[in-house]
Amino acid sequence: MPLLFLMRLLRTQLPVQVVEPEEARDVPVFMATGLIEAKISALTPAGLYAKASTATVEGITDDGLAEIAKMGDAPGFAKTAMQFARGLRLM
Repeated sequence: MPLLFLMRLLRTQLPVQVVEPEEARDVPVFMATGLIEAKISALTPAGLYAKASTATVEGITDDGLAEIAKMGDAPGFAKTAMQFARGLRLM
């Protein structure tokens, strides 16, 4: 979940270079929505399918901090279970 990446950024000393491909794809989205401040730099192409860029997250904006605050305890979200009328639980 991309918002969990945002929460991890809160607990990381910034600036930080993003190396995971899944997270690197989230950086431009978070920049466009104004949740983070980051620099994206182009790499020299080494082949036909080389990575296009690398990203360094410099900070989380006030809007980003507000979004994190809305999330509350995100790790608890992954551990939640649904409870049905007869007491059965779906984990």
